[in-house]
Amino acid sequence: MGRNRPRTLFLMLPLMLSAVMLMGLGGQDEIPNTVRVTGRVRLIGSGPGMELVITGTDREWRIDKEDRDKLWDLQQQNVTVEGQESSQEMTFANGTPIGTWYFLRKIKVIETSEKK
Repeated sequence: MGRNRPRTLFLMLPLMLSAVMLMGLGGQDEIPNTVRVTGRVRLIGSGPGMELVITGTDREWRIDKEDRDKLWDLQQQNVTVEGQESSQEMTFANGTPIGTWYFLRKIKVIETSEKK
């Protein structure tokens, strides 16, 4: 088993590098502007890649790590928040476009409503 460990790590390296490049490619495409958004708070991803998002009717906003505590207990509830929105064009490591991801930071919860 010990001899397969370096081989396994070598085979996993491209996958890990792709994930790192996906997360780190590009800079902010826009200067953040203050917006008010309404949607359902959801947790996406798994393991260390979990993210809190607000899913609206036409867009999904990823919540900044510093603001997650404000929404953590509101998962699966509809909320209206105000915050600074920015966006970034995302691509896979091979250059294939993923699309635009939207981010919210410095959020202030305006209203909450429980799931019915």
